[in-house]
Amino acid sequence: MRFALFLMVFFSATAQAAAIERFKAFARSTQSARAEFEQKVFDRSGKPVQQAKGSFVFQRPGKFRWVYAKPADQVIVGDGERVWINDRDLNQVTVRKLSRALGSTPAALLAGSADVEAAFELSEAGMRDGLEWLEAKPREREAGFERVRMGFGAGGVEAMELLDHFGQTTLLRFTNLTRNPKVDPAEFRFTPPKGADVLGE
Repeated sequence: MRFALFLMVFFSATAQAAAIERFKAFARSTQSARAEFEQKVFDRSGKPVQQAKGSFVFQRPGKFRWVYAKPADQVIVGDGERVWINDRDLNQVTVRKLSRALGSTPAALLAGSADVEAAFELSEAGMRDGLEWLEAKPREREAGFERVRMGFGAGGVEAMELLDHFGQTTLLRFTNLTRNPKVDPAEFRFTPPKGADVLGE
């Protein structure tokens, strides 16, 4: 009985240890990626309050394009120096310096530098839904969320789960992930639309 218990603990620890190593290997070997996503937001009680779909592409370090399809109709672009958030329905653009917007955000886990441990405290989160989960807590107190989890499957990173300070949980599921595709630099350039209100830095 003790031996069986030992085996359970050993294999559980081995499986959990793989999550951080898989993430580090992903960060080292993936300079760019492209995928589609489905996003669901749940309130504190677990009730779904929002759903959206879209696509993203990133290129390390700090360049990404995150596009929400309608009804959200929003585009977020990181050009390496700034992050632009374009709400097309409101014709409003918010811009922030990349160092402030990316340093401790979930995007930093995907598009930031390979050394994310300076901004996040990484720990194992075990197996769930057939995925190995990694938990990352921002070291900065002013980050807009409490923690983010990344789920790894056979195809690499397949999911992210974000818990914010209001108790809301955002779940992202990735499909058709392509690692290291050729990326057009124009995807990471952004010019505010004519007549748009531009807010921020």
